[in-house]
Amino acid sequence: MSVLDDIIAGVRLDLDRRTAIRGLDQLIEAAASAPLALDPMPRFRAVELAVISEVKRRSPSKGHLADIADPAELASAYATGGAAAISVLTEERRFSGTLEDLDAVRAAVDVPVLRKDFMVEEYQFYEARAHGADIVLLIVAALDDAKLGRFLELTSDLGMTALVETHTAPEVDRALGLGAQLIGVNNRNLKTLEVDLGTFGALAERIGDRAVKVAESGILGTADVARVAAEGADVILVGEALVKHGDPRSAIGDFMSAAER
Repeated sequence: MSVLDDIIAGVRLDLDRRTAIRGLDQLIEAAASAPLALDPMPRFRAVELAVISEVKRRSPSKGHLADIADPAELASAYATGGAAAISVLTEERRFSGTLEDLDAVRAAVDVPVLRKDFMVEEYQFYEARAHGADIVLLIVAALDDAKLGRFLELTSDLGMTALVETHTAPEVDRALGLGAQLIGVNNRNLKTLEVDLGTFGALAERIGDRAVKVAESGILGTADVARVAAEGADVILVGEALVKHGDPRSAIGDFMSAAER
């Protein structure tokens, strides 16, 4: 079993627990009454390099990253620093995230919010919208084409935007073939957790101008930012470097300046 398979197995167990407490009908009603989702695409296209800043306590590869007692405070610092969107981990077992974190961040900022989790059932999409998410993550490696296509349609129907994550050329082709408009290239192989910063550059040209390109993982400093920006990144998603930084608000400015240089 790969790391990704193991994570998804845990996600399904936690999902079973939540569905027993709150039925799908309740979530559909809550999602329908939630404020309209924000469109992140204009923000992603408005600057040389947009930043999605992540609220992230731990990861399977690095373990504990930061004590984040107040996700809303951190998210507010990100937004003040110029983040185009805020990513919030909601997976519990490996990332120590919660839906309560998503609620707190949504209430604190007026920029789009990404629910970052391992989306494997329709329930989670209504759940994301009910908790105020504007963007959801779809991991191509975790989904067959039928499910990926259905989830893209459901995301759109709910007014949200899908960040479709890839890390190989065939995955990029699958995402493009299904009409993904926001494609992430994860430099981390989710099956082995190995990071190769060159992954983004190798796949960016394949995406071209057919989608907004997001570079994910392994971006730890301004040199990394400058590299992926030069290779065509429109957006970067950064967690570890920001939660471990003493001044994440200024770090975002440094990252955006590095791209401009």
